[in-house]
Amino acid sequence: MRVSVCHCLECQRRTGSAFGVQARFPGTAVTVEGTFKTYERVGEGGLWARYHFCPDCGSTVFYENQDVPDAFAIPVGAFAEPDFPPPTRSIFEKRRHEWVEVAGEGIDRQP
Repeated sequence: MRVSVCHCLECQRRTGSAFGVQARFPGTAVTVEGTFKTYERVGEGGLWARYHFCPDCGSTVFYENQDVPDAFAIPVGAFAEPDFPPPTRSIFEKRRHEWVEVAGEGIDRQP
């Protein structure tokens, strides 16, 4: 569906970085196998997000957002693929660190 960068404070905390990068897929294109643990939180906009992570290493392997039903977001780092498509959207830019720049033409920038 898209690759995006999120600068919200929760993504910063969740990733231990200045932002999160994720690819979103339709639910029908994703098969979930294996065990995982779930953490649910309510974001700044009042909607929930459910993060599913590996019970052994703690890495987020996929998550769901209430505002995008029937879709899964997967952290791009989980693919370990340097040629993964670049982001087309950058959100919560009001929380973006000054030294971070999301490069590329045609990026949809959300405050």
